[in-house]
Amino acid sequence: MANFQVKSSYAPAGDQPTAIASLAESINKGNRYQTLLGVTGSGKTYTMAKVIEKTKKPTLIMTHNKTLAAQLYSEFKAFFPNNHVEYFISYYDYYQPEAYLPRQDLFIEKDSSINQELERLRLSTTASLLSHDDVIVIASVSANYGLGSPEDYRSIVQKLSVGEEYNQKELLLRLVDMGYKRNDEFFDIGNFRVSGEVIDIYPAYSDEFAVRIEFFGDEIEDIYTFNSLTGEKEKHMEEVTIYAANQFVVGKEKLARALKSIEEELDERLAFFEREGRMVEYNRLKQRTEFDLEMLEATGMCKGIENYSRHLTGKKPGETPYSMMDYFEVMHDDYLVIVDESHVSLPQFRGMYAGDRSRKEVLVEHGFRLPSALDNRPLKFDEYINKAPHYLFVSATPAQLELDLSATVAEQVVRPTGLLDPEIEVIDSTYQVENLHDRMKPVIERGERVLVTVLTKKMAEELTTYYNDLGLKCKYMHSDLDAIERNQIIRSLRLGEFDILVGINLLREGLDLPEVSLVAILDADKEGFLRSQTALVQTAGRAARNANGKVLMYAKKMTDSMKATIEITQARREKQITYNKKHGITPKTTIRELDTNLKVEDGGELYNKRSKLDKMPKAERQQLVKELKAKMLAAAKNLEFEEAARLRDEIAKIKKL
Repeated sequence: MANFQVKSSYAPAGDQPTAIASLAESINKGNRYQTLLGVTGSGKTYTMAKVIEKTKKPTLIMTHNKTLAAQLYSEFKAFFPNNHVEYFISYYDYYQPEAYLPRQDLFIEKDSSINQELERLRLSTTASLLSHDDVIVIASVSANYGLGSPEDYRSIVQKLSVGEEYNQKELLLRLVDMGYKRNDEFFDIGNFRVSGEVIDIYPAYSDEFAVRIEFFGDEIEDIYTFNSLTGEKEKHMEEVTIYAANQFVVGKEKLARALKSIEEELDERLAFFEREGRMVEYNRLKQRTEFDLEMLEATGMCKGIENYSRHLTGKKPGETPYSMMDYFEVMHDDYLVIVDESHVSLPQFRGMYAGDRSRKEVLVEHGFRLPSALDNRPLKFDEYINKAPHYLFVSATPAQLELDLSATVAEQVVRPTGLLDPEIEVIDSTYQVENLHDRMKPVIERGERVLVTVLTKKMAEELTTYYNDLGLKCKYMHSDLDAIERNQIIRSLRLGEFDILVGINLLREGLDLPEVSLVAILDADKEGFLRSQTALVQTAGRAARNANGKVLMYAKKMTDSMKATIEITQARREKQITYNKKHGITPKTTIRELDTNLKVEDGGELYNKRSKLDKMPKAERQQLVKELKAKMLAAAKNLEFEEAARLRDEIAKIKKL
């Protein structure tokens, strides 16, 4: 049984002790589904950590977007410094899937840019799962997509021990089979190099060390880790296990069987097109697949190798593909899946399969892919929800699905800080813009911030312009802005560089803004996704981290969603007030220090200070890239993913030249 230990300066408080005890008891009894209904600011993440500690189960924590995943990864690394906390999200910086538009006869080639650091973190995740019991994986929806066989991945390892004899030539060929590349000049992650009787290996899943193997003849004399930059010896090891450099790597025998299977399917499909007289599709599929077969036979890899995953893994047509959960199952019979913000995450998981299927069916129909490409897919919702032995759904507004499934629903309404759910006031929306202007002024004078939610991008932009013209400091945020810009805007709001942030549905899950004391919901009576009960409760929760929290709903009528939101909020307030009186607690605004690491004088300023890049000498540009890359890797190592992404974009601009 894994030994998890939470490191924290505070103890469970409010509703946390009861929630932790009931959820852990339910999981330990063998119940499959549990729900944590926790209001904003009640410490749900801490409760999740304590449940893991009590149940002692390896855990997969999934959420619906990368930003929340990064936030959870940072928090759980702090909670479990002595355990293996891993990060598993899509390794693409940019991804354009291949597609075909029949009406235009337009084929869109797959185009992608792989982030090497994220790829390393994914490989680190699979290696940890096969090596340790105390593993917590923070993942995005990427964990539901197909992976290579965990059994194959576990079998393609190389164990090396001091005193044992190995044929060096065979060892080097084995490393090549595992996906490693020889590079004696530029030693990087996923490479190996040879110098006499010394072999250096840079594991594809590690940025902390490289491994040096020193031979005397065919006998290993010494194994130790060393600093890949300075060459300084760090730690002696009696043995080391090297894992494959790719999750789709398979052994020679299995690859040979896969190649034969692909050829058989190709012959069958070509015969079909020939019978139908569809020679365009016939030639298209023949040329494309035969090229991939040549690449697979020569190198063990090809572009779009995931489309042949059914053959490589030995799965049957239509059978559930391997995913991250299978890596848990291989080493851990009993494990826990936590779905954070489940009211959003589960519907997103449900919709993944249909969208992926419709795109690939067109490719198969027109000869761009074999039918087996359809089996390279995300999990269907029924496969996902019935696969793990235990689930914990976490949300302030769980859907009826979660509540109906769960054997235990733990409510976490009372906050450790004593903060109350915000008061909600309904105001006629006839003059909502002017009324809000007057209501915001005293809030801003107190040095607090305001969030305003509207229904359209145009409204967000025009409202921002209107308030700025009146002398207020206001910015908008919507989906046209990239993730880095959004993070910078939120940071500027917290710093007080402006006072009012206008948005649409980006002001809901995952925003921790203790400086915000007023949330205004314009056109609150326009029923729909943006003004549903779930959306209103989540949006109102943004004011729950400030002692002066208040929500203004502008409407001409009272909708069912508004009424339910007000009733839920009032019931929570009454419970919170009663608890505070009983324990003599005075609500205080949550104090959360701003992460100063997100703004440093780094490559961004360095980039701006230089002369125009197109006039810069090539050698100087190369030096600039080296400087920026060093800063990017340092930022990623410190979990400052927004900063690392910004620096990566700067490097890309320079490399284009």
